[in-house]
Amino acid sequence: MNTRRDILSIAVTGSATTLLSKTATASGVTDMVDGQHGTNCKRRKQRSLHIPKDLLILLVCASVLGQALAQKIPPHKAAVVLFDGSSLDRFDSFLRSKGLNCDPDHVFRVEKGVIHISGTEFGYLITKNSYHDFYLRAEFKWGEGTYGERAGKARDSGILYNVQGEQKVWPRSIEFQIVEGGTGDFWMTDGAALTSKDGKRVVGPPGKASLIDHFGKGPWQNVVGFRDASGDLEKPHGQWNLLELVTHGNDIKQYVNGKLANEGTDPFPIEGKILFQSEGAEVFFRNIELYPRK
Repeated sequence: MNTRRDILSIAVTGSATTLLSKTATASGVTDMVDGQHGTNCKRRKQRSLHIPKDLLILLVCASVLGQALAQKIPPHKAAVVLFDGSSLDRFDSFLRSKGLNCDPDHVFRVEKGVIHISGTEFGYLITKNSYHDFYLRAEFKWGEGTYGERAGKARDSGILYNVQGEQKVWPRSIEFQIVEGGTGDFWMTDGAALTSKDGKRVVGPPGKASLIDHFGKGPWQNVVGFRDASGDLEKPHGQWNLLELVTHGNDIKQYVNGKLANEGTDPFPIEGKILFQSEGAEVFFRNIELYPRK
């Protein structure tokens, strides 16, 4: 180990505690010249390992923050495979103009282990099974195009969960919003309901939706490429973003890139299918993992 990059890598992978314990030795780290024990073991030599103070503080913070986030994720069972990187067999598709499982223009397709959603039509991929109490991870990144009624507007998609009722745009559900400048918002659609962190009960009217902004969100503009100067949780355009959703009894938490973005309680519905939207913007999804709670 002789670069800052190597040291930081150790912190990120959870080995910061071991590294810090080594730095506590005033005389440095001792390395064996010969791996044999007994009379063939050569004399030990000492090598000084110096880590700048500011980097040492960074290592401690990385370790503490990683442990804090891990404690918020409840115990879970083995993963349910929703997307194996090669096919969409575990989903149904729905398009507003064509209905169920009719996608001649390949709005939804698999490319090199990634789900590519063109966004040219409104619709979604929806799981064939329903789920309740789970931990979901997925990564997304934006493409370039915006289409139809959302041409020139903020790129928009979402993960809708606890989906119930008829197939339509959009079914009764709670949404983990994915939109430029507002990823992490809640939307309650078509009768779905949730109590926000401040205690307000929010219900989506029939055929419409109601919003709960994510924590720290600033003023939002519906224009392509918009970024929230004060509270944006996304990475720069074209980079992959990690989304995490925890439904735990009466509590729901949404994380964006490791940060708690939103939280609500007493959801309605409490279970249902999960869907990934096509909503007028090109978007990619990968590494979709669902873990039922123990």
